[in-house]
Amino acid sequence: MAWMNGTTVRVFRCIPAVLLAALMLFPCRAGAHSEEASQKHRAGDPFPQEEGPAVGVDERLGAKIPLDTTFRDETGKTVRLGDLITGPTIILPVYYSCTNICNYLQGGLARVLPAIKYRPATDYRVISLSFDESETPPLAARYKRIYLTSMNVPFPEDGWRFLTGDAPNIQRLTAAAGYRFQRRGRDFIHPVTSLVVARDGTIVRYLYGTTFLAKDVTLALLEAREGRSGASIRKVMEFCFSFDPAGKTYVFNLMRVSATVIILCTGGFLAFLLLHGNKRK
Repeated sequence: MAWMNGTTVRVFRCIPAVLLAALMLFPCRAGAHSEEASQKHRAGDPFPQEEGPAVGVDERLGAKIPLDTTFRDETGKTVRLGDLITGPTIILPVYYSCTNICNYLQGGLARVLPAIKYRPATDYRVISLSFDESETPPLAARYKRIYLTSMNVPFPEDGWRFLTGDAPNIQRLTAAAGYRFQRRGRDFIHPVTSLVVARDGTIVRYLYGTTFLAKDVTLALLEAREGRSGASIRKVMEFCFSFDPAGKTYVFNLMRVSATVIILCTGGFLAFLLLHGNKRK
């Protein structure tokens, strides 16, 4: 009885310090490095500002893009957007004749796609969409060959589609996504942004910059799977990872997970001592 009382007293004296340390850890979060590229195309800066909405992105998470819009693919065939978005889809608004940031955007994604464990064309698809209505399917086909070749690994032709279209369909899609750009002579100023949508066209995530992290892309695609991963897995992912709107990237909640482990271990240790003490008594 004396051992039981002495041990219990010592354990309970330690609880406040353990709980205080855990509570101090909860507000903290480990951030993942993510480089953000400039939001404007440098080639357009010397041109005077034209009238119209400012260049940028109005995030519309939960909104749907118009799946009935039609475009031309790299072969010149007219395709309905809804027929291409059959699962989680990454959409890259670009223009192919861009000699600067659009190349970095598509090249950055091409470098990370081989590290994605999902199967392209089956589990997800990538769509490059030109917002320059003057661009043609042969130009789209040329850049498709460039980026698929740059991966140095087999990648299905249907896994990454390159589209062009007319002004009304382009404007409907970009307006629904909150994506605002402006023409400057033969160039454009535009946000350096891609978006991830679910199979019904719902926007689930915006990704910024030209540097992609495999975990960001994987988690965004998982988020777009519409519950196919199961509710319990989704809850665990939401607890362990969260999207940082300031850094525009997913972050692992290291301190939150560590604090939870500390509390669970402390609770288990207390239960062990109490049960073991009762048996000895």
